[in-house]
Amino acid sequence: MRPTPRRSLALSAALLLPTVSLVGPTGPAAHAVSPDVVINEAYGGGGNSGATLRNDFVELFNRSATPVDLTGWTLEYRSANGTSAQRTPLTGTIQPGGHHLVQQAAGANTSAAPLPTPDTTGTVPMSSSGAKLQLVGPDGTVVDLLGWGGADTAEGAPADRTSNTTSVERTEPCWDTDVNAGDFTVGTPTPQNSSTPVRDCDAVGDPDPGPEPTTATIAEVQGAAHRSPLEGQVVQGVNGVVTATDRNGFWVQSLTPDDDPATSEGLYVFSRGAAEVSTGDTVELSGTVTEYRPGGSGGWDNLTTTQLSSPQVEVTGTAELPAPVVLGKDVQVPAQTIEAGDPGSVEDDSTPFRPERDAIDTYESLEGMQVGLHDARVVGPTASFGEIPVVPTTAGAQASLAGGVVYGGYDQPNAMRVHLDDALIGPDALPQVDTGARFSGLTQGVLDYSYANFKLQVTELGQVVDSTFDREVTLPNRRDAVDVATFNVENLSPTDDSGKFAGLADQLVENLNSPDIVALEEIQDNNGSQNDGTVDSGTTVAKLVDAIEEAGGPRYEAAWINPEDGADGGQPGGNIRNVFLHRTDVPGLRFVERAGGDATTATTVQERGRWARLSVSPGRINPMSTAWENSRKPLVAEYSYRGRPLFVIGVHFASKGGDDPLFGRWQQPERPSEVQRLAQAREVRGFVDSLLAKDATANVIVAGDVNDFEFSPVTDTLVGSGATALRDLPRELAPQDRYTYNYQGNSQVLDHILLSRNLTESAHPFGGAPYEHDVVHVNADFHDQLSDHDPQVVSIPWRTLR
Repeated sequence: MRPTPRRSLALSAALLLPTVSLVGPTGPAAHAVSPDVVINEAYGGGGNSGATLRNDFVELFNRSATPVDLTGWTLEYRSANGTSAQRTPLTGTIQPGGHHLVQQAAGANTSAAPLPTPDTTGTVPMSSSGAKLQLVGPDGTVVDLLGWGGADTAEGAPADRTSNTTSVERTEPCWDTDVNAGDFTVGTPTPQNSSTPVRDCDAVGDPDPGPEPTTATIAEVQGAAHRSPLEGQVVQGVNGVVTATDRNGFWVQSLTPDDDPATSEGLYVFSRGAAEVSTGDTVELSGTVTEYRPGGSGGWDNLTTTQLSSPQVEVTGTAELPAPVVLGKDVQVPAQTIEAGDPGSVEDDSTPFRPERDAIDTYESLEGMQVGLHDARVVGPTASFGEIPVVPTTAGAQASLAGGVVYGGYDQPNAMRVHLDDALIGPDALPQVDTGARFSGLTQGVLDYSYANFKLQVTELGQVVDSTFDREVTLPNRRDAVDVATFNVENLSPTDDSGKFAGLADQLVENLNSPDIVALEEIQDNNGSQNDGTVDSGTTVAKLVDAIEEAGGPRYEAAWINPEDGADGGQPGGNIRNVFLHRTDVPGLRFVERAGGDATTATTVQERGRWARLSVSPGRINPMSTAWENSRKPLVAEYSYRGRPLFVIGVHFASKGGDDPLFGRWQQPERPSEVQRLAQAREVRGFVDSLLAKDATANVIVAGDVNDFEFSPVTDTLVGSGATALRDLPRELAPQDRYTYNYQGNSQVLDHILLSRNLTESAHPFGGAPYEHDVVHVNADFHDQLSDHDPQVVSIPWRTLR
């Protein structure tokens, strides 16, 4: 160990640790305490439902004894997890003890009261729940910073979340302790401008310094819980060795751990900028214990990470780093139990902390520590933002065909997952790998948390062993059958490069063998996300059809209904919709076109002799129902195959956005988005019932992105029961084959094909399989995927059709 002179460092705090998977800092660091102007109050609910004030606002306060000229100053606004700033130039002078009111955007509630006369007028629409504000001086220095409501940047820790009727305001405008969570409280908005009587800060005095610091170890700071028992307290004598550094601080780990495996021996020290310490330095620390709730994936649902803010750091020498705790060897992570109970919030003091039983607690007990994996198994492809989900082993879980882990039930969440992140080794330092790859030898780093997942901030990476799983090709076409596929092509528009169109065409032709009918999801309008009122998708469809023909496939025709502008959800401006492609060269296959379908007209079922028929084809299923609010409406079309009617319903249900994450603080996770999908499933199920009521042997196929699992209540609703029950084909696949999508390392079913009863019964006198079904794994397991979904196809013999 080399001798190191002792040196004392005072590290100020201004920018709270961003989640390490986010982009760079939002601006230059602020002074530890603003000497003059501070942000005193922020309100973002102006003009919203229930608001009493018409405009958003920010109130500034001069806590110094001299006037401050604001010429050249700016107020910068960023969303809670955003990086791009909206700037408001400031003018005027704030007197000592005086206020300055910055009016921002107004909401739609014009009956709300106006603000007092503003001193500066801006146009920024602020969030009602949380955001970031920076007050920047004329030289570019950040004079003051406020983060609240789960913001990924703040002083010390972000202040609490607000609503349409509440603001965050300093408890005492003359005080700035540099910890937003302590300085600000949530309450009724009280905008004050320059005409407000000045406040004498000399008469107010300094804030209460609080009790004497508590001497503590890292384990005592962490505690055997998700939140520190010393939260909000000033601690001293915290000793450890620096294990890693980033742009906002560093991690330390104790060299003298306690005997309790439930208490972490690692800690993040937030220094608001690159600290003057190096990996291997031993340090003695003092500072305020805070809990930082990172943004992303809903933000407010995330766990907190314990950190030391506003630190004083003394370098005392150097030391070897502790050996990493190896998952699967030194610590066994529960394979399928994130949280066994139903406690509500795992952060509540009453919630049992059981690292030996609950994976969410296992990882919490290792927070900030050196952690490693031997021969880490890759269970999802490298994500576009450079993360790789891995597990120490697939034992205790259902392995997928590619070597991932199948999410086969709400009680099978693949609790071993941890995500490799490249924040400490640089962008693009992690390789592009597919599901089934592994990292031979030891992969290690510091355990962190963000975006509702535990992250291993890699410092050492094992040797890459690539996956041997190849893209699949489905079975050859059957000459006596009709082949129907579904494929979510992920926001396809003419603005995509020709490579995506060519690649999708190749998959349809080479891997799916050019199905007779294809139900497509996420076809965008002719200019993609450009939000200019365009709704037609003729150019998008034509470009795909041409690409299929160029790839050696048949000529397809297409059928769809243009949506109303902005009414069907998805990427803003994109106007995604369902589209049917059907071949024109298949003997006996005919699209039954019946005019009259449009965005708002409901398709009805009519009688045609002993068979049913549609009032329009293509058409939409009850498009004005509230079930389809801001969501894709199902497309239904009538086909004839060898003289027998075939009804195909293309669906794309509402997304899972807003559901609690699996590794979030709320356990068990709730699924509020399921409510809309259940209503949608009832609408589609009702339409199927109307077909079967007219013709009990109607040939019905429901195909598309249900955005829910094969074991979900939504799929149960679609399936139904009794004589009219549909058969959900993914449920019948072998367990290792049962997935169409990979989300954060979980291989899962989101896309479905369901058949009416007679299509599942063999018409052959000697029996035999009436149909063949295949999920064709060409995207979900691969980092160079053309879509995030795998397609699937069913082949139905014509004799099965009634």
